[in-house]
Amino acid sequence: MLTINEIFYSIQGESTRAGRPCVFVRLSACDLRCSWCDTPYAFHEGTKRSVDEVVAEVEGHGCPLVEITGGEPLLQEDVYPLMDRLLARGLTVMLETGGHRPVTRVPPAVVKIVDVKCPGSGEADKNDWANLERLSPHDELKFVVQDRADYEFARELISRHALASRCAAILISPVHGVLDPKTLSDWMLADHLPARLQLQMHKYIWSPTTRGV
Repeated sequence: MLTINEIFYSIQGESTRAGRPCVFVRLSACDLRCSWCDTPYAFHEGTKRSVDEVVAEVEGHGCPLVEITGGEPLLQEDVYPLMDRLLARGLTVMLETGGHRPVTRVPPAVVKIVDVKCPGSGEADKNDWANLERLSPHDELKFVVQDRADYEFARELISRHALASRCAAILISPVHGVLDPKTLSDWMLADHLPARLQLQMHKYIWSPTTRGV
């Protein structure tokens, strides 16, 4: 069984697939408390659903792209058979994970979006650094930055670990409403950073507090 916070069909707002229709499966519970978290409602709210029920609801939307997110989806054991079942249906499966849980059991075909926590999150000491060695060429890394210190933390990691050569994309997101995207853009341009500026598209289409989008 899975504890599901919500399942919804919307426009993908992040990653290299931003702008594409996508079915989102948000799992409940998270063992981090990032200062900028925009889904605290997923910490506790949820209902029990079987893997069969979740797969059926996802397929009912008729969309080839699905993202499993949270919360922290890797806290739930049945997320692994869920990913296997969705892949077996011929779907493109993405997994967004906080980067503090090992990704070793994630099926190879799944596109992992691994969030590297910066100091401003308050959770940088929880990063599982071994995950940087576990990336596949189709995976993506995400840094959410709220200030110059976070940006320099990300920049140093990208350089020291040659991260641009380890995955399909490095995504740098400003904390929405905190760091001006133009300021972040200026820093990236000045440093010729081998990364992609990421804005959370759904927060510009809908209100930043709107759920289920």
